[in-house]
Amino acid sequence: MFNTILFPLDRSQESQSAAQLVANLVNHHESSLVLLSVVPEDAKTTGEFDAIAKMLEQAKDAFSQQNITAEIIERSGMPAFVICDVADEVSAELIVMGCRGLGLTQEGATDSVTNRVISLAPCPVLVAT
Repeated sequence: MFNTILFPLDRSQESQSAAQLVANLVNHHESSLVLLSVVPEDAKTTGEFDAIAKMLEQAKDAFSQQNITAEIIERSGMPAFVICDVADEVSAELIVMGCRGLGLTQEGATDSVTNRVISLAPCPVLVAT
């Protein structure tokens, strides 16, 4: 049913908790998995990019231990927009993300990246709690 699942990651507990749900869905639907992390434009430092790259590699390794091959994509920009753009680029049929990651949108403290993705996504969004 879901040929490609996009899993945007950050270093939040919610994101990490969603990983097992993602693994179950990928195995059940025999989907391909794309791991994405977005570094906000205002946080473009070498240290931030290195930390994100390490986190993505660790996630890829964790999925690999469950016999799941994952593609890694790392981008910079406004997270919600980048997530939706990448979902479109990889023809994702499902986005799975934590209920509230580390980022809030620039528009306000009550608008989370997850809420923005739900509004803009080109495919269904499953929010793990």
